[in-house]
Amino acid sequence: MQMEELQKEVNNPALGKAGRLKALSYLESKANDPSRLFDRSSAEINNHIHTIYSFSPYSPSMAAFLARNAGLGAAGSVDHDSIAAADEMLAACAVLGIGGCVGFEVRVSFKTGPEGKAGPFAARKLNNPDSSGYAYMTVQGIPSQSIAAATEFLEPLRAERLRRSRAMVVSTNDLLREAGLPEIDFDRDVYGGSKYGEGGGITERHLLAAMAEKIILKYGKGSLLAEGLKEKFGVIVSPKLTSLLSDPGNPHYLYDLLGILKAEFLPRVFIQPDEKECVPAEKVTAFAGSISAIPAYAYLGDVGESPTGDKKAEKFEDDYIEELFAELSRLKFLALTYMPPRNTKEQLRNLRKLAAQWGFMEISGVDINSSRQSFNCPEVLLDDFRHLLDTTWALIAHERLASVDKRYGLFSENNPLASMDLPERLEAYAGFGKKFDLYYPNESAANAAAEIDKGRV
Repeated sequence: MQMEELQKEVNNPALGKAGRLKALSYLESKANDPSRLFDRSSAEINNHIHTIYSFSPYSPSMAAFLARNAGLGAAGSVDHDSIAAADEMLAACAVLGIGGCVGFEVRVSFKTGPEGKAGPFAARKLNNPDSSGYAYMTVQGIPSQSIAAATEFLEPLRAERLRRSRAMVVSTNDLLREAGLPEIDFDRDVYGGSKYGEGGGITERHLLAAMAEKIILKYGKGSLLAEGLKEKFGVIVSPKLTSLLSDPGNPHYLYDLLGILKAEFLPRVFIQPDEKECVPAEKVTAFAGSISAIPAYAYLGDVGESPTGDKKAEKFEDDYIEELFAELSRLKFLALTYMPPRNTKEQLRNLRKLAAQWGFMEISGVDINSSRQSFNCPEVLLDDFRHLLDTTWALIAHERLASVDKRYGLFSENNPLASMDLPERLEAYAGFGKKFDLYYPNESAANAAAEIDKGRV
């Protein structure tokens, strides 16, 4: 079988996890390229890669493969409302000999404050462009024995989002019908285009992808499409994006069109979620603590030009960032996750200062959900942010050690290293992570646990 065919199997949503991993193992055995070895002190990392279990062109196996081929030393899956990628992602990273970690992303409510009163951010926009009082957060470093509990926790949230997505199709179809375009069949075009039946999540991007397909069906791929968006929907496409949509051979056509629809069309059909779907933040941080995972606030910051083209220039948390950190501490967040390419150096330096002040771990990653995005994040190699490499290896060590026993979790009160302050613990765990045999991380973690018990840190 040719390499190209093998890569298609690695990324085949219909093949199943076992089949994709088998294809990846065979592909890797054929490559046998020693130049792919990396220096863990300098290789880039990404802890926030979306997969087909939320919205992405990549299976977990392919995400790990592309991350490694881009020179990354570690990769982590984070899907919306889903942990379904976890087992495959960890196995794929082990096949490739890179660090692997897993988590999930959810939207949560900040509407309630102490004593049941309205919270300080109940009517403020945080990191969510679509809603006030609701924010994105991640739960990362989930131990293997806790994946089943995470799946169960997420089930009602997935169901609520499914219900709301179905309702949004009704208003979307009204607009499509008025424009003379084919309507969306939710079960076939939205649900059928997702991995919901295998534990995946459904997002607004699944709806917009279905809409994009109907627009392409009507106008084809070419200059007529941008004209149709303007005539039928009043969407003015920028010259740059008009040029991209005018090229039928554009390999990222669907994702470029989807980005336009997310920024310009989604507000017309968006239905606000409620607290059945976006549960109170403290419920998620408490759950994360119960499974020895790490709850992290996902900083967005004021947006200038969006790297993915799906966010308008807009202000978010920066005007009240210090007040926000106080609230995050009250809600028992333990970490801050952010995406260096989205932010200015000034924003990132301020985040680092606040994280140290409030005792938060820092986790870096870029949410890969488009074929146009690069897996690389060279910002983490700048002197000011190289510490994010170490925190990634600490996250990987935490996840594997907590899989041996929860008391080895970074933030466990029963951790033998609990007397260390957080920077010292992070340094110790980063040291363990860098020494793991990444082809056999579980065995390495068991050895590291024995070293901790003997006081050899």
